[in-house]
Amino acid sequence: MAGRVRAGARRGARVAAIADPRPQGRSSEALFARARAVSPGGVHSPVRAFRGVGGVPRFMTGGAGARLQDVDGRRYLDFCMAFGPLILGHAPAAVRAAAEAALARGWSLGTVEPYSLELAEFITGQVPWVQSIRFVNSGTEAVMSALRVARAATGRAKILKFEGCYHGHADSMLLRAGSGLAEAPLPDSAGLPPEVLQETLVAPLDDETALEALFAREGQRIAAVIIEPLPANYGLLPQRPQFLHRLASLARSHGALLIFDEVITGFRVGLQGFAGLTGIHPDLVTYGKVIGGGFPVGAYGGRRDLMEQVAPAGPVYQAGTLSANPLAMCAGLATLRQLADGRLYDRLDMLGARLERALADVPNLAVQRVGSIFWLVTSRATRPATPIRTPRGFPPDAAASFAPLFHGLLGRGIYLAPSAFEVGFLSAAHTAADIERLARSVRALAARDSVPVETP
Repeated sequence: MAGRVRAGARRGARVAAIADPRPQGRSSEALFARARAVSPGGVHSPVRAFRGVGGVPRFMTGGAGARLQDVDGRRYLDFCMAFGPLILGHAPAAVRAAAEAALARGWSLGTVEPYSLELAEFITGQVPWVQSIRFVNSGTEAVMSALRVARAATGRAKILKFEGCYHGHADSMLLRAGSGLAEAPLPDSAGLPPEVLQETLVAPLDDETALEALFAREGQRIAAVIIEPLPANYGLLPQRPQFLHRLASLARSHGALLIFDEVITGFRVGLQGFAGLTGIHPDLVTYGKVIGGGFPVGAYGGRRDLMEQVAPAGPVYQAGTLSANPLAMCAGLATLRQLADGRLYDRLDMLGARLERALADVPNLAVQRVGSIFWLVTSRATRPATPIRTPRGFPPDAAASFAPLFHGLLGRGIYLAPSAFEVGFLSAAHTAADIERLARSVRALAARDSVPVETP
């Protein structure tokens, strides 16, 4: 009996620790101090350092469904979802089974294998404008390779990108790119060769007049136009269909290739990505995140004649020891098969609409959303006007006003991406109750609820 009482007491203490809204950061603090001694800023990707919100980042030990758990044993309702790839949630059974089977067979083969073939056939079967595809290891690598193909195919050097669109950390793309650079001490990155930057043109989003003037001036020298058709790395900035269609028309009339960067939106907003929603068929497209089921992955694909430029079929060299890694290929295919009937997209859209409705009248906060991707826009001064389509429309105090909200939610066991300029993601593991919990917590914090909250 005494043993049962002691066990029950231990369980009760654990539940209390998980439910306690007070800071639990002692272990994370110690780990972060160790990490800063051996890694730049203590992290391996800048946003994870909490620089944009202050405080000590939580060291997470694992995730299940819509929950994360940190080294202190505290659980969090997760709306970051590893920055997008976990559309089915953390460790879903079908994906885990596929990855475990791949692991048992051998996790790196260095040969041709059937697993990437199956994933390639699935993607090209779903997306008609992707006639051929090459798997790589990251979105950055996919973009870098697609740009190389475009330059080879057109014989031109210049690339046009857009202010606030992030395409990875290749040198030529780190110009007014957003993402982690939104909170960096410099607007771009140090170490960028001037001669590389001279070949990159930057245009504002949502401005046909500026776009037409740029093409009139530079159109015959542009190899490719690259854009996130739904910019989602510097806030969520939905573009007007008219703007995207005009962009496609100008690119084609000037002989430039159109590249859609769908690393975030590919298979996240629909089986055909955002291109499928617009009806615009890009010449090349880049993917990542969802197509690997949470494992490291990237891909670029498009018209067959363009992809035939890539070695060994053509003269454009690109290679990778771990490209088409069997674990990523099998996990990605298992994920995409769960999405194939389209029903999950409808459910995620309903959950997103529920969140929008629940927060519709919260002072000093607005929600921008497309499907399962959402962005909480905060300002102490006024309720932000929506839709915001360019970085120039951000409230000037967006970062400062987001930090208290972030820490207030963290103190209540809800995890958002630690930046005012990162978006949130819904997954198949989220429920209506989870949406209500997030909305209720945001509303309480906006009303200066008396429940203790954590501050940086």
